[in-house]
Amino acid sequence: MAVNYKTICFSGHRPKGLPWKGDESDERCLKLVGILNDILEEKIKEGYEYFISGMAIGIDTLCAEAVLRLREVYRHIKLECALPCVDQTEKWQDEQIERYSEILKKADKVYYSSDKEYFRDCMNLRNKYMVDNSDLLLAVWNGKKGGTANTVKYARKKEKEVVVINPDTL
Repeated sequence: MAVNYKTICFSGHRPKGLPWKGDESDERCLKLVGILNDILEEKIKEGYEYFISGMAIGIDTLCAEAVLRLREVYRHIKLECALPCVDQTEKWQDEQIERYSEILKKADKVYYSSDKEYFRDCMNLRNKYMVDNSDLLLAVWNGKKGGTANTVKYARKKEKEVVVINPDTL
C-alpha cells in the first residue's frame, strides 16, 4: 500500500470502448499517450510518486507503460499493479499476455485483490482498492456507464481528486 506516497490510480476503457478500437498507431491514441505523459510528468513534479494500474487491456496498460517510461527519468517513482484475480489473462491473446507479463516484471509491487479465479465482483473490488489507496484518479472515460463510470463515481464519493480525459474528443 502506498501510505507514505502521493498516489495516482488509473481507470479507463478497454480497446473496444475507445474510438480507435485498440489500434495504437491511430493518431488519437498517440495523442492520448502524449497527454498521459504530460499529465503524469506534471503530477510527478507536484510530488506524486506512486502509481497503481489495474492492468486491464487498454487504458490500464497504456498508463502502466507511461509510468515505466517516466521512471527512466524519475527513478524514484513506483508502479503497483493491482490485479483483480489470479486468472486475469485467461481469455487474452498471446501478445497481450506477453505485454502484461513484461509490465509485471518491472512493477515495484503486484497486489491481488482476490486470490481466486475470476468472479463477478472482482473488478469492482480491485477498483475500490485502487481508489481507497490513492489521492487522485486519472480516468480515460467517455461518460458512458460501465466499470470506469463506477470507479469515477466511487472516487468522487470518497472525495478523491478526479482528472478525466474523454477519448471521444481527441
